[in-house]
Amino acid sequence: MAVTYKDAGVDLEAADISTKKIAALAKSTFNENVVQEIGLFGGFYALDKNKYKNPVLVSSIDGVGTKLKIAFMMNRHDTVGQDLVNHCVNDIMTSGADPLFFLDYIGTQQLDAGASAQVVSGMAKACRENGCALIGGETAEMPGFYSKGEYDLAGAIVGVVDRENVINGENIAKGDELIGLPSVGLHTNGYSLARKVLFQVAPVDLRKYEEELSSTWGDTLLKVHRSYLKPVRAVRHIAGLAGISHITGGGIEGNTKRLLKKGLSLQIDWTAWDVLAEFKLIQELGQISDQEMCRVFNMGIGLVFITKADASREVVQILKNIGEKPVKIGTVVKK
Repeated sequence: MAVTYKDAGVDLEAADISTKKIAALAKSTFNENVVQEIGLFGGFYALDKNKYKNPVLVSSIDGVGTKLKIAFMMNRHDTVGQDLVNHCVNDIMTSGADPLFFLDYIGTQQLDAGASAQVVSGMAKACRENGCALIGGETAEMPGFYSKGEYDLAGAIVGVVDRENVINGENIAKGDELIGLPSVGLHTNGYSLARKVLFQVAPVDLRKYEEELSSTWGDTLLKVHRSYLKPVRAVRHIAGLAGISHITGGGIEGNTKRLLKKGLSLQIDWTAWDVLAEFKLIQELGQISDQEMCRVFNMGIGLVFITKADASREVVQILKNIGEKPVKIGTVVKK
């Protein structure tokens, strides 16, 4: 009997149908700079030369990590697509860049058209909200490689900034102030530790309502990694803004120190804001040290602006004017 690709676990017809659905979702993010529709071997995007005098392209690639395990358990796949786009947008906007276009990768054992459509629907939603186009991607069906019913997810973003407007932390100095913006939860980091605590050390029911969370653990853990596009755009023109840090794996100190020159360090006031309930509960249930919590999680601060002391008041006021809740969380000090 002749063996087919479908016998080996790859259904090309189903993949073709899924691709057409995904292409329609992606098209909803297109703007006038997208030159070709999805279907060729590459995505096409025309750079607006009139908008940028000396354009520099800024790129980043990332994944959602083991937060995907929560999506599998809850059978909810739209939020992780939003997580992926927003995470990548935040990364390039720390340099002052505007997001242009996005590419994705989904790898799975056997294609689940419904789940894939939910993932891409979430990505398309976030792309529209961030003003970038989803111009291509790859869905790889690999039997025997991934676990049944699961998938992996990654994405790459390209943005642009005028060379003279690049924010890279080179002017950060002693006495500069740290202004934090709230996160909505774990965002996309620390899930391996959270899962260890919540599923092994002190098992919880993801679907049970928790008074302390005012939600279920499932909904809490799947809260969408927020985009900081709007607040960054509101203050990136201020001369006294010296650096921007996206708080991901490594926590507030680990990420913000990446911007500092040799001889500088951070003095964080960890009492300056209210730590979110989910972090308190994870720490309590897992008996985790303060040091480990702050090293792994964002602890309720998702983005940090580093400003000159004489500019911090202006930055704070602008952020408040657009509905943000900025808080001074520390200063730059000598090491």
